[in-house]
Amino acid sequence: MVRVGLTTDRLVRAGAELADEVGFDQVTVSALARHFDVKVASLYSHVRNSHDLKTRIALLALAELADRGATALAGRAGKDALAAFADVYRDYAREHPGRYAAAQLRLDPKTAAASAGVRHAELARAVLRGYDLAEPDQTHAVRLLGSVFHGYVSLEMGGGFSHSAPDTQETWTRVVDALDALLRNWPAP
Repeated sequence: MVRVGLTTDRLVRAGAELADEVGFDQVTVSALARHFDVKVASLYSHVRNSHDLKTRIALLALAELADRGATALAGRAGKDALAAFADVYRDYAREHPGRYAAAQLRLDPKTAAASAGVRHAELARAVLRGYDLAEPDQTHAVRLLGSVFHGYVSLEMGGGFSHSAPDTQETWTRVVDALDALLRNWPAP
């Protein structure tokens, strides 16, 4: 019998918190059952399996990131919007490392098309409206932003910059400055 108070939403949120504590790769239905002190079978009326749980955590993380991005971009343009958008990703990864890892989960095409991941591309394109980029360069720029943000955040979180000067915040600011300069002076094909 399902314990009163357990809902899919509550399980997914607890799974997201667990991912932040122990790492996304350690989140399983069994780990969640231990967290709630229930039998694994009692969770199967809410999630099909560990992959389903992880997919739901990924969707939660993508939605949280998109909501933060939309809030950060409101009323901003150009470099100000670019910096705000970049900071959303970096700050979220620092605050929620497990959820950030979840947001990188490869989703099946149908789930991806219905997810907040689509909003991320729309938000990146909103940032790029402050720069004069037509297609296909705009798509190239969206991919560049995602690659730079994710690459920097992953290296920083993995300790890749911890033993050298200058400070990582200084580097992050310079990276955003460099992206702004590149976007304002996008190379011709």
